[in-house]
Amino acid sequence: MTGDAAQRSSTRGRSTLIRNVRPYGEDPTDLHVADGRLVDHLDDPDETVDADGLIALPGLVDLHTHLREPGGEEAETIATGSAAAALGGYTAVFAMPNTDPTQDSPVVVEHVWRRGREVGLVDVHPVGAVTVGLGGERLAEMGMMAASAAGVRVFSDDGRCVNDPLVMRRALEYARSLDAVVAQHAEDHRLTVGAQAHEGPVAARLGLTGWPATAEESIVARDAMLAAAAGARLHVCHLSTAGSVEVLRWARASLGARAGDGAERSSTQRRGFVLSAEVTPHHLLLTDTAAEDYDPVHKVNPPLRPEADTRALRRALAEGVVDCVATDHAPHAVEAKDCEWSNARPGMLGLQTALSVVGATMVEGGLLDWRGVARVCSEAPARIAGLPDQGRPIAPGEPANLVLVDPAARWTVRGAGLASIADNTPYEGMELPVSVVHTMLRGRWTVRDGKVGQ
Repeated sequence: MTGDAAQRSSTRGRSTLIRNVRPYGEDPTDLHVADGRLVDHLDDPDETVDADGLIALPGLVDLHTHLREPGGEEAETIATGSAAAALGGYTAVFAMPNTDPTQDSPVVVEHVWRRGREVGLVDVHPVGAVTVGLGGERLAEMGMMAASAAGVRVFSDDGRCVNDPLVMRRALEYARSLDAVVAQHAEDHRLTVGAQAHEGPVAARLGLTGWPATAEESIVARDAMLAAAAGARLHVCHLSTAGSVEVLRWARASLGARAGDGAERSSTQRRGFVLSAEVTPHHLLLTDTAAEDYDPVHKVNPPLRPEADTRALRRALAEGVVDCVATDHAPHAVEAKDCEWSNARPGMLGLQTALSVVGATMVEGGLLDWRGVARVCSEAPARIAGLPDQGRPIAPGEPANLVLVDPAARWTVRGAGLASIADNTPYEGMELPVSVVHTMLRGRWTVRDGKVGQ
């Protein structure tokens, strides 16, 4: 029996009563689950769980996860990455295509999709490459990947920018015909040759080649215009600068991008054009001063930015200018990080710490309540990716994809204690708020009492 079949079998006919739980942080109530869905009432549940005031949110959705399999199993596998995701409260993740071989064909994306189903801890959706081998020159088999069993609807060359505007234009037009979204890694490579840290006083003091904010902002502006002309859906990966936030504001006001689900469209809005963006937890919390220790665990692409950018990103997320949080979970083997800064690979772990960082920066900072957290960590990413059964309201008739969190808990991050094979967390030794206690996928516990499985 495959993992997917086992999931269906384990939830068919099974019922759970979750008592004394607080949906979205509101008043305590009971949740009733039967056959993988929330229902109005249960007379004789198979199990009863006392949540003791835990907060219930829709299962989290991550648009930006690096699971490394195939080809990078020394850093992460679909099994270990799925465990990290479930422990972080996620019920769906999107696996980026910079694997070996690249996820640029139906064969590879179907492998990732099937392996995710076998593991069965989260829904693993492979992201298809925009160009063959992420080379930026020839479009990949986007139509065939969309028509495959994996049903790919998000395409990206993440890790690399689709720098050629003609290739990007063609990708957007092709994606439009597939009802798909192109997720762009916004970085003009000609401006970042040899760049090692954000271009500013910290990099200058450390003797590191600077990474200008305009390398990101110029691509965001260019691609917004290309997407508007094509009537296509564009998603901006890991937005990191205050200038990029202002480009988003301008594009939505001037080009007519639809800002939200169900939003009214004016006569100036262009049919089919949707512009969305994500921010990572590390760009919400950390700044470029972290590089002062020369520890490559703080090296990431795009780089950590100054505090003014961090504050602007937090405000933009609260206001809905930036749509959602995505982890950019990027595990690396020891040798890729335990070296001098210039030779280290960029990237950080993020799946198990994301909700805690959002709690620290947005909830404790008074910028979001728990309904707002559900919006940016579950509802918006599910909408952007077109997932009909994720990010749904906590209400009878909806899929029972849930995370139960303790908002009062505090825990100390230890990379060696995380589920990933790699341990390159930038939060080592840091105390963070909020812990995931239980995660449920279609009525089946994937995490109970902070441990994977029932």
